[in-house]
Amino acid sequence: MQENGTEMADGKAVTSEGGQGRLYNGKITWFVVLSCAVAATGGLIFGYDNGISGGVASMDHFLKKFFPHVYKKMKEDGTTSNYCKFNSQLLTSFTSSLHIAGLVASLCASPVTRAFGRKSSILLGGAAFLAGSAIGGAAYNVIMLIIARVLLGVGIGFANQSIPMYLSEMAPPKNRGAFGIGFDLCIAIGVLLANLVNYGDQKIKGGWGWRISLAMAAVPASVLTLGALFLPETPNSLIEHSKNLEKAKRVLQQVRGVDDVQVELDDLVRASNVSKRIKHPFKDLMKRKYRPQLVMSTAIPFFQQITGINVITFYAPVLFRTIGLGESASLMSAAVTGVVASSAILFTLLVADKIGRRVLFMIGGAVMLVCQFLIGGIMTIKLGDHGQLSNPYGILVLVLVCIYVAGFCLSWGPLGWLVPSEISPLEIRSAALSIRVAVDFVFLFLVAQTFLAMLCHFRAGIFFFFGGWVALMTAFVYLLLPETKNVPLERMDSIWGKHWFWKRFVLDDEDYSGNKEEAA
Repeated sequence: MQENGTEMADGKAVTSEGGQGRLYNGKITWFVVLSCAVAATGGLIFGYDNGISGGVASMDHFLKKFFPHVYKKMKEDGTTSNYCKFNSQLLTSFTSSLHIAGLVASLCASPVTRAFGRKSSILLGGAAFLAGSAIGGAAYNVIMLIIARVLLGVGIGFANQSIPMYLSEMAPPKNRGAFGIGFDLCIAIGVLLANLVNYGDQKIKGGWGWRISLAMAAVPASVLTLGALFLPETPNSLIEHSKNLEKAKRVLQQVRGVDDVQVELDDLVRASNVSKRIKHPFKDLMKRKYRPQLVMSTAIPFFQQITGINVITFYAPVLFRTIGLGESASLMSAAVTGVVASSAILFTLLVADKIGRRVLFMIGGAVMLVCQFLIGGIMTIKLGDHGQLSNPYGILVLVLVCIYVAGFCLSWGPLGWLVPSEISPLEIRSAALSIRVAVDFVFLFLVAQTFLAMLCHFRAGIFFFFGGWVALMTAFVYLLLPETKNVPLERMDSIWGKHWFWKRFVLDDEDYSGNKEEAA
């Protein structure tokens, strides 16, 4: 089998370079699985913190304590539109403060990751998670709630910048998709756990269950922080920061589970030498030859957020209450979508390295587009401003939401993290991932800050709005994203020179084995 200049032979990646084969030895070892599993718990916290806010924001006791004006509108009979009951800038600030803090932190994380290694950024993220979860659980006013969310945002900014890079660098090339998608699987599991915790805590007498929901983020944060103390640094980072190549070689042998790693080590050293000549990676990322990586690091997270998935992630319980479900039923319905998401991402993890990224993007985009238009149509015709969906239509909307979530988790969910983490050479990888995370947080913030107002003004038309973007981004992938499956990280630059559009920006194929000059 051959894909983009990379052949698979006997479980080993063979990269064609100037007519000569380059063989990477390696296999999946318990050492690399355990290391990546610990690192991926950062995704668990990200998912939990995103999922928990929408759940607690739909709890009556939480609203009465912190947002009494929202609670009053929710209980009014027939005077406020179904779509406007939760429209509150203070309530959206509770959710979106996490993302604006994550935006700032992600930009700070790049120089830390580059200078001190991936492990240091993961540790800083874990410590911020612990502080944020403690303050959130103890909050007695809105200011404390927002401070807690800011600290959680700092943790997410560092973790989301460093963990996908860590997973991509540790994974064997032929299994990189599965390892990278493990991060998004943890995000989905985190959202599911948040919904289950919210469902249970909502039933606690006395109305203080929301405190448990917010404080429980400390559990995965503790696993990440303590586990990070024992994580090995990636071979890429060791070579980048150490002149002791023997140590880097020993770690690479341990990670790959074989003694003969010289070919991969040579590629890592070559990439590190190029990286060390780059003094200002953000500035160099703007060069013409890195145009594909810059565009993908910007466009992919933008499109990932504009799918409308965070209508579900942040506000699933709010959405289900909008269509007439009760508090408990809304939280349980959100948990059902979490089960679907986790299952779909697990399936993607198993097939991404077999059928490729582009096919999954196409399938997921088509599924999301159909579901969004159907949901929008049902809510337009059957819900109205002051009505309530009948039970059959309520169940139908829930089913369509689940199918939509499955489509996202087959495509833009996991691949939106995986592809940006694998397409950039070492010299700009940290900067490119910081851009990816920063753009992600900009639009996470905008969606979280504006969704409730958009729901109030657009009504059911909000689903048509997001559906239009899904159609556009599916066309973007079809036209502009080359396949990356099974291509080793340090040889990833070859795919751009063979693409019909990007080859005008990067080096010609015959120049890859020679001196790297910028394409004019």
